[in-house]
Amino acid sequence: MHDFPAGRLAVWSTAWLSGRTSYDEALESLTGAHAHLVAGMPGEVGVVPLGAALRALRGLGERRLRLVLPVPGDVRGLPAVPGLAPVALEAGQAAVGDRVALVPRPGPEVVTWTAFPLDGAALPPPPAEGTLRAASGALDLAVGDAARTLAGLDLARWHPEVPALLAELARPKPAPGLPSDHDPLALSVLGRAQRLAAVLDLASTDAPGAAVNQAQATARDTALRPLSDAVREAVTAAYNAVPR
Repeated sequence: MHDFPAGRLAVWSTAWLSGRTSYDEALESLTGAHAHLVAGMPGEVGVVPLGAALRALRGLGERRLRLVLPVPGDVRGLPAVPGLAPVALEAGQAAVGDRVALVPRPGPEVVTWTAFPLDGAALPPPPAEGTLRAASGALDLAVGDAARTLAGLDLARWHPEVPALLAELARPKPAPGLPSDHDPLALSVLGRAQRLAAVLDLASTDAPGAAVNQAQATARDTALRPLSDAVREAVTAAYNAVPR
């Protein structure tokens, strides 16, 4: 839960479509050192580069894409389009507009995207705006709970880097790589959420030698689920924040 190409696509395509950044800046910020290829883009034939897909978004009349982070049992934000939910659940993310949804599959050198046309689909209501401060507050509460939970699980004995990661959360470290006019609170929230995701990754791995039995692993996962939910909500709110 560290990398969100669908979040970056939502942010930068929205910034370009709304005239807040140039096409070149948006494309460069999205691609970086990777090639990006898009299959199934409406109005395009075959597999096309991401730049062509960006131009197609404008041709479709899209004005904004939003990040959706579906998990089993919660696919809110995903349109009811055949085949979309399983692919988005496998990827754990999707960028959703009014005319098309795009799901990434990151690779070592190439990020491949699958586009799902939404013509005729029943679009879900957009997520409530103005939830960034609520997500930030929930993240703060989850961090305190997580520290106590991790101490009770004695996680630091197996992963000595965990206390340092938790201590870093008190120091502001905005997430990089987003438009210059992106909400400063969103940058701060996203930075904290990404560092918490690193803690979750460590917490979900078993001790060396498989010292954790099934009951202990279940208790650990149950205890950490509120933190995982808070990270997911914070990441979604941070990427979907739009300057007023």
